Parts: sequence; structure tokens; C-alpha cells
Amino acid sequence: MSQQIFINLPVKDLKQSMDFYTAIGFTNNPQFTDDKAACMVVSDTIFVMLLIHERFKDFTSKEIADTRKTVAVLNALSVESAEGVNEVVDKAIAAGGNEYAEPKDYGFMQQRCFEDLDGHNWEITYMDMSQFPQ
Repeated sequence: MSQQIFINLPVKDLKQSMDFYTAIGFTNNPQFTDDKAACMVVSDTIFVMLLIHERFKDFTSKEIADTRKTVAVLNALSVESAEGVNEVVDKAIAAGGNEYAEPKDYGFMQQRCFEDLDGHNWEITYMDMSQFPQ
């Protein structure tokens, strides 16, 4: 079995968060979804677990960060093309997200960044390694 990653995010409104992530192209796995958590599928090996604060607290004794004020993590996700970068971020903005940085073009890599409804940061990138400086 391939190694998998599960990104666990505390969210205030599960339905709104599910709608947001569905709008940017993730799909829901109902097998791991209930009224306190939802499994959003990015790929065969990447999953975003949305957990209401009450459920998230079952996994940690630490205070949940207010990601509207504090950055806890930068989630970077690659896509297949430069157009894919724009597509994902434009969908995120249309679904209520916020683009928090200017788009960047490094020649070999394009990047745009957005915050979800709870302020969690995402960096969407496309890299063309044939253009990587030697």
C-alpha cells in the first residue's frame, strides 16, 4: 500500500467547509464522514480531514490556533499545469476563500496562495523541472 497523508484541519462549520473544498475540486468520502468530521479526497494518497473543534480536541490537549490571526502550517499542493494553479485558486476565491499573497512566477514554478473559510493556508504550485535553473 502506498504511503498516505491525512491533513487534519479544525473547522467552525463542517457543512460550509465541505462545500468549500468540494467547490475547489476535492471529493467527499462518506465512509469517513459524520456530523463531526468529513474526509475530503484530494488524490489516492492525500486526504483532508475536516473536524469540528469539539472533535479536533479529541486528538490534542493543545489549544486550537486561531488561523485567522496565526499561521499554524502552510499546506502546499502541486497541480498538473500553470492553468491548474489559477483554476484551483480562482475556485477557492469564488467559494469564499481569500488570496493572501501576490501570484509568483519563478520561471520553473508558478504559485498562488489562498486561505480557506477558517484561515488555513494553501499554496498551489506547478513546477516544470525542465525549466529549473542549472
